[in-house]
Amino acid sequence: MSNNSNAVANGLAGAGGGIIAQIITYPLQTVNTRQQTERVAKKGLRNSHGNLATSKQPPPGTLRQILQVIRIEGWGGLYSGLKPSLFGTAASQGIYYYFYQVFKNKAVAIAAARRDKGHGDGTVGMFSWLVVAAIAGSLNVLFTNPIWVLVTRMQTHTQAERKIMEARREAMLMEGSESGLIDSTLQEKLAELDSEKPCPYGTLHAAREVYNEAGITGFWKGIVPTLIMVCNPSIQFMIYESSLKHLRAKRATNKRESTNVAAWEVFLLGAIAKLGATVSTYPLLVVKSRLQAKQEIGGNISLRYSGTLDAIIKMIRYEGLPGFYKGMSTKIVQSVFAASVLFMVKEELVKAYMLLAHKSQKVIYSLKK
Repeated sequence: MSNNSNAVANGLAGAGGGIIAQIITYPLQTVNTRQQTERVAKKGLRNSHGNLATSKQPPPGTLRQILQVIRIEGWGGLYSGLKPSLFGTAASQGIYYYFYQVFKNKAVAIAAARRDKGHGDGTVGMFSWLVVAAIAGSLNVLFTNPIWVLVTRMQTHTQAERKIMEARREAMLMEGSESGLIDSTLQEKLAELDSEKPCPYGTLHAAREVYNEAGITGFWKGIVPTLIMVCNPSIQFMIYESSLKHLRAKRATNKRESTNVAAWEVFLLGAIAKLGATVSTYPLLVVKSRLQAKQEIGGNISLRYSGTLDAIIKMIRYEGLPGFYKGMSTKIVQSVFAASVLFMVKEELVKAYMLLAHKSQKVIYSLKK
C-alpha cells in the first residue's frame, strides 16, 4: 500500500474510532466540562454588591452529578452538544491522523536516507515522533477549535443559565430590601422569575451567541492553551509508539511466529499513553474550558476571564492550585477509556483496510493475467 493510501486509511480509521469512543464516553465528558467550569472562590472574595461571598459546598461526585443531570434535565442533558461533538471528533481524528501519517512517512524516509549515508540505524527517534505529533496536533487545533467552542457552550448552557437566574434573584432581593418592596410584590416577581422556561439551545444558538459576544475571533477562544496542549497528544503518541516499537522488537528477538500486536494489548498501551499525557496537561484543559464557556458561569465579576493570562492569575488568586485540577478523576476515566477504545478500533480498521486492499490487488492481478 502506498504512503498516500496509508495516510488516508489511518485518517478514516482514526475518525471511525474517535466517533465510537466519543459516543460511549460522552456523558462523562459533559459532566467533566461542567466540573471544570464550576468556580468556587476561597473565602474573602466580595460579590457584585460588595458583600463577602460565602464559600459554597463542594460539588457532588461524578456519579451523583450524572444522576442529578438525568433528574433535572433528562438523558438529553448528558448528551448536550453531541452532534457538533461527533462532527468535531471525526474532523479532529481524521485531520490529526492524516497529517500524523503524512509526517510520519516523511520522518521514516528521512531516517532511512540518513542510514544510507551512514548516519543512524534507520529508526525514528523519540524527538522526531514528538515533532511529528506536534505538527499534526497544531494543524488540527487551528482547523477545529470553533467546533469545540460550540460544544463547550452547549455542554455548560444549563449551568450558565442557572448562574444567570441566581444573579437575577439576588438582584431582586437586594432591590426589594433597599426600596422596601411589599413582601407580596417581591414574591410575585420571584414567582414570575421561577416560571420562566429556558429557551431552546442548539448549535446555531451557540454560534450566534459566540459571534454576538466577540465576533469571529470568539470561535478561537482558548486557542492559546489549546495550542500548548498539543503536547498532550505528542506525549501520548510518543509513549504509544515507543511502547509498541519496544513490544514488537522484544517479540522479534524472542523469535516468535508473529510480531503482530493483539487488540487487548493495543487497548492497554493506549490507556497507559493517555494516562501519562492527561495528568501532565490537565490544568491547561481547565483554563481552555473556562475561556470557551459563557463567562456568566463565574457569577462574580472577579471569576470572569478576558484571556488566558487573566484566567491563570485569577484562578491562582481566588481558587488556588486545586482549581486547576477540578474534575481530574472524571477526565482520567473518560480519557483513558476513550483513548483505549480509539486505538483498538483504529488498529482493527486499518488491518481490515489493508487486508481488503491486498485482496483487491490480488483480484486485479489475476484479471490482468
